[in-house]
Formats: sequence, C-alpha cells, structure tokens
Amino acid sequence: MSRSRIWPQACMRILGQAAGTLIVGAALVLLSASAWGAAEPMATFSIVGFDPETQDLGVAVQSKFFAVGSVVPWAEAGVGAIASQAFGNTTFGPRGLALLSDGLSVEEVLAKLLEDDPDREQRQVGIVDAEGRSAAFTGNECLFWAGDTTGANFAAQGNILVDRETVAAMARAFEETDGILGERLMRAIEAGQAAGGDSRGVQSAAIVIVREGGGYGGFNDRYCDLRVDDHEDPIGELRRLFDMWKEHALILEGYRLCDAEDFEGAIGLGREAIELSPESAEPHYHLGCYLSRAGEYEKALAQIVTALEMDPSLKPWAREDPDLEPLREEPEFRRITAE
Repeated sequence: MSRSRIWPQACMRILGQAAGTLIVGAALVLLSASAWGAAEPMATFSIVGFDPETQDLGVAVQSKFFAVGSVVPWAEAGVGAIASQAFGNTTFGPRGLALLSDGLSVEEVLAKLLEDDPDREQRQVGIVDAEGRSAAFTGNECLFWAGDTTGANFAAQGNILVDRETVAAMARAFEETDGILGERLMRAIEAGQAAGGDSRGVQSAAIVIVREGGGYGGFNDRYCDLRVDDHEDPIGELRRLFDMWKEHALILEGYRLCDAEDFEGAIGLGREAIELSPESAEPHYHLGCYLSRAGEYEKALAQIVTALEMDPSLKPWAREDPDLEPLREEPEFRRITAE
C-alpha cells in the first residue's frame, strides 16, 4: 500500500468525565436511534474504489445502522467516490464531489471538508478520485476501534470495530481480488466482516458503482445501486443481489469487449456469467453470440443449442439476431430455431 494510517482511539474524553452520567449517555447514543436521531453514530466499515481499466468508481459499506446505503456512499462518474461515516456529515459527499470536479486533489478536498466543521474529530471519510488517488481521515474522537488505510485505487475505513484487522482485511481483499470493481468491493466487505467487523453486530449494507452512461438506458451514471436496509445477514443478502446484478453486467461487458474486438475477454466473461447462473439459458445464449462474432462457429452453435433447449422462448430472438447470422445456414441451427 502506498500509505497507511491506522489509529486506535478509546474516546478517553467520555471515560474521563462524570463516569456515571456519561456512561449511561454513551450507551444511549450507541443503542438508541431515537436518542440522537440523524446524529446517531454509524458503527461502519466501508471501502471506496476505482477501476482504471473501466473507469468505474464505487463504494461498498456495512453497518449496525438502519439503511446505511442512504447515508454513507457517494459517487459520480469521471469524478470520484466518497464514504462519509462515524458521526457522518452528509454534506461531505456532494461537496466533496463538487470540489473534485473543480480539479482539487483528494488531499485538498479532505482539507476543505474538514476545515470549517466544528465536529471534524468525530468524522470519518474515505475518498478516491477518477485517477485512483486516495485519501482518508479518522477523527480523534471516533469511537474505538477506528482507523483507515489507503492505497492505489482505494481507501478503506471503519469505526466501532472489533479491531484494526477489519480494515486491514478489506485492503488486502481489494488488492488481491481480480475482476470487475464490484467484485473487488464485495470481497473487501466480506473479508472485513470475516475479520471481525462492527463490534455491535450487523444490520444493513450497500454497494454503489458509477460509470459514464452506465445507468438504465444510458441516461445516468448509476451502474450498480443495491441496498439491504435491514437484515440479519446484510452482506450475505447483498451478495445474493449482487450476483444477480453481476450476471447481467458481465453479459453487457462481454458485448462491449466484442465491439472492441477483445473476443478472448468477452468469452471469458461469458463463461463467468454461466458459472454464476448455470441453470439459466441467457448466459449460454450470449456466450454463443460472442463466439459467433469471434468466428468460432462450432462452439457458438453448441451454446445456442444449449440455450434454446433450456428456454425455447429464445427461438424468435435467435432467428433475428444479427450476431448469429453466420450460423443461419447450419442445419442444426435451422432445426433448433424452427417454430
């Protein structure tokens, strides 16, 4: 890692004052959402990340906090990604992204966000920009254990954790995982949870990934936006949803690679999509399209046969699909697509 800061703070100011009253007060802060309302501390671990190949930016987060995805993650395609947590300041996301868009460095953005915040020592922030530069901050009054670590293309941070290993495990998983950004972010928070995670338990999780034109119909940059607001296993449930999203994302990415004539890459993604959903016909169908475009007609035909046997409703699609034009005169293709 290019830079690492991991700071344990025991919040001695709480323990050193009027013990009886303040310990009860601290318990109410930690255990009751109604005690502080929007100022309830988010016992949270998160990672912000950037993929230099696809230019994707994203945030993954887990917390013992209701609907953490509505508060912590912020991202804008071509600009950056920000996680604001602990006693989170929800202005840090939009303000930070605006400052990044204006050309400030991640360090300058962090300084700007904190300089006029009287509660900055209770804040925790992670930032990565659209060139993979990262920065993080953990205030001295964040609740134990709290800390952060940064590296090329990511920043990982957490507070009210079992110990520092949660943050270290997230960083290792992000650096050691191959594949699309979403998979790297998911593996990171899974590793953080396995290493100990939030010392109070679990409740919600979220992942947000942005890509230029990556939203539905290409009208916005919201490429992936998944939330689990309240669940006994929020990361497990987020993984289930993410794998459903990932199957379709891999398929679309495969066509993008075909357009770029990276057929080997597209075929690899097609096989990965099949592994995610082996009983689904569509991944087989799309792999057949990639293979056809790559000139591997025999293998393409085998995948189309498999797909149409699994789901005959795809036959009209196959008969009209321009990607399958080279297979039209094959007797087996005619047989399998016959009405």
